[in-house]
Amino acid sequence: MATFTFAPMIEKLKQDPKTIVFTEGTDPRILEAAARLLEDSFLTPILVGEPAAVKAAADKAGFDVSKAKVVDPANYEKMDAMVEKMAALRKGKMTEEECRAALQKGNYFGTMLVAMGEADCLLGGATYSTADTVRPALQLVKTKPGAHLVSSCFILVRDTGDEALQKLCMGDCAINLSYEDSVDKEGNVTLTGAQKLAEVAVESAKCAQLFGIDPKVAMLSFSTKGSGKGGTVALSAEATKAAQEMAPELSIDGEMQFDAAVSPTVGQLKFPGSKVAGYANTFIFPNIEAGNIGYKIAQRLGGYDAYGPILLGLNAPINDLSRGCNAEEVYSMAIITAALA
Repeated sequence: MATFTFAPMIEKLKQDPKTIVFTEGTDPRILEAAARLLEDSFLTPILVGEPAAVKAAADKAGFDVSKAKVVDPANYEKMDAMVEKMAALRKGKMTEEECRAALQKGNYFGTMLVAMGEADCLLGGATYSTADTVRPALQLVKTKPGAHLVSSCFILVRDTGDEALQKLCMGDCAINLSYEDSVDKEGNVTLTGAQKLAEVAVESAKCAQLFGIDPKVAMLSFSTKGSGKGGTVALSAEATKAAQEMAPELSIDGEMQFDAAVSPTVGQLKFPGSKVAGYANTFIFPNIEAGNIGYKIAQRLGGYDAYGPILLGLNAPINDLSRGCNAEEVYSMAIITAALA
């Protein structure tokens, strides 16, 4: 029976160790994962919190995090420099006093540790909402050069009962509600919805490669090659063209229905000649409703383990946990986040 392993990522981290910030340093799930990371010695955790409170929580839960770096916003020796840097990043949208107040919160403080180069990456969301993890990242770390939005994907893994694992990628299932054109004050379109969805496709494919997936990207719809009209059909069709132009080295096709994406018989009947139809392993949904429903169906009825959401498009890896996560999920997402650095 095949099992999913993080060994390739761990080997990469052993060669180039990283430092990861956990914004919720007293949470028992975070402490358990941090203790395990410290034992394995390939990733250094920084726990945000008051040292005595972190130690008390760790002792109560029975985890040894004595070798972890614990940083308290209330007594941070570089706070003045951090406030100055944050005010500069916010470009007049927040005063220094407002920045100082925000930095007492673990999500903003941890994100600024990354923005200042004190840590390589961040994992939060055990108690914070997705918005409270993503908002500081957008404001302070910002999108990487060439990226116009933050998106996400899930990696889904299933044991097929033989020597191989079936691995899929699905995006965006957690961040972008939909894809509308961006316009300037004069009403000119500066970025089309299709270009945004195309960016999701390319970023998801690149993330899939990190997991050993050779991405074959299907731009999903309720239409295959113009068979349907209305809804998001035109969006998916236009996004396909934009993604193909953006990353001609990748196999991307669409728009196509899910059966055409995964069944060779149906795929080649509905979309003859496509190198993706029937063989897709990376699925791009036209909105968050379809994406969120789709990955949860795969997880709950298809028996896939889901890793994510993995945030894409940021200047540094920052990821969001589910508030219902367990320590094993924290440990896994810490490795994934650091491997993206």
